[in-house]
Order: sequence, then structure tokens, then C-alpha cells
Amino acid sequence: MTQRVNFLLIALFSVLLAACSSSSQQGRYAMEHDAAPLRKPTELEMQDAIVTAVVKSASASRPYEVRGKRYTPMLDETGYAEEGIASWYGRKFHNYHTSNGEVYDMFAMTAAHKTLPLPSFARVTNLDNGKSVIVRVNDRGPFHDDRIIDLSYSAAYKLGYYRQGTARVKVEAVTLANSAPRLSYIQVAAGSTLANVEALAFQLRQQYHVPTNIVEKDGIYRLRLGPIKDAAEAQAVLEKLKQNQFQNAFLLYSE
Repeated sequence: MTQRVNFLLIALFSVLLAACSSSSQQGRYAMEHDAAPLRKPTELEMQDAIVTAVVKSASASRPYEVRGKRYTPMLDETGYAEEGIASWYGRKFHNYHTSNGEVYDMFAMTAAHKTLPLPSFARVTNLDNGKSVIVRVNDRGPFHDDRIIDLSYSAAYKLGYYRQGTARVKVEAVTLANSAPRLSYIQVAAGSTLANVEALAFQLRQQYHVPTNIVEKDGIYRLRLGPIKDAAEAQAVLEKLKQNQFQNAFLLYSE
């Protein structure tokens, strides 16, 4: 009887050990292989990251080692520029923490870089088609010798290489000192009847004392407030709009 009990305990322990081993091999991610999301990014999700003053992460500024290779993060990104291969990452990493403690969102305009400060900002230009984006760098990677930056799915989609997976790019650090001021617009509403959109435009001009313009595309008239030169003013107007029945209003920026 005792031998039978001992045998059962050993068998149970072996099963538990195998389960733990399998779990540890699976790692921190639920998916084994990365994949694209099930929908494309929205217009709002593909807006450039807004360059702001940031506090650099102390923990993400220390030298680190991955796969036997040591990396030393920059303390100052001013003047950084590099050309190389960009990739993107998606569903496997979505909603997991990045290297500086933020949560990765594959629909946000973000990126991973081996040595740029976290967080920081960079302009990434696709050298094959000239398209560019500004992203917030908040993660480490990609840990492949032939790649210099890993973009979110939205950023890769905007640059036009989400299908092939990689692209030749130029990466340039962007700071408040070297970021060109942009004009702000606020998209308020859209409709198929021009007269109704024009009436709303007149009402908002009177209420908020800012210019309006109407942009037509595919039979839909989009009402935008602006241009507004001051970013803080644009944000204040946006907050007022959201409090006054325009909850879906969002910011746009001139190139």
C-alpha cells in the first residue's frame, strides 16, 4: 500500500514538473508567433506622436545584455540619425509592458530601439516611398543585428510596409528643440449633406472664435476647426468640444 502511494506521489510530481517546464518554455507571451491585428488602424490611430517634454526612465538608462551582447543606452539623443532596416511588432506583444513600464499598444505610434533614451521621440522615414512618421520610443529591441528599430503596427501601416514586414528607413531623434511647430486642426464631425455641415461650421465659429474648413472625400464632408497655431489652445478647445456633445472630436496636425 505504501509503495502504491509513493508511486502515485512520484507520478503526480512528474506531471506537475512537466507542466511547469512547459509553462516556462512558453514564456511571458500567450502567443508563440507574432501576427498582425484583425483590423487596420483608424485615421486617429495613425496621427504622429506629439513631441513633449519627458522624464527619462532611470532603470531603462542602465547598460543591459541580451543574448550575450551588451548595449549601452544613450543619455542624450540630440543629433542621432541612422539608416537601416525597420520591422514591426503586433498582437503577440499587445497589452504587455514595455521596457520602461508603459503598456504596448500596437495601434499607438510607438517604437522599440536598442539604445535611444526611454521615452524619447524619433522621426522614421521609409526610404523607398518617402513616407514618414513621428513615434514615441518606449521599448527596447529589435534584437537582430540587421535591424535598427521595431515599430508599432500603426506606424508600419502608415509607412506602407506592414505587408512585407521590413523596410529601409532613416531614423532621426526628435526633441522639442528641433521639432518644427505644426498647425493644429480639430476634426469635429462628418456628414453627407453639405448644408448641414456648413450650418454647424457657422455655429462653431461663433461659439469658439476659430476658423473652420470643410474637406470633402468620397462624398463625405468633414468639418475641421483650425488652423490653430498654439497647441495648448487647440487642446483646450478640444476639451470644450468633448464636454459639449462632440465626444468623438480629435486633433489633426499639418505636415
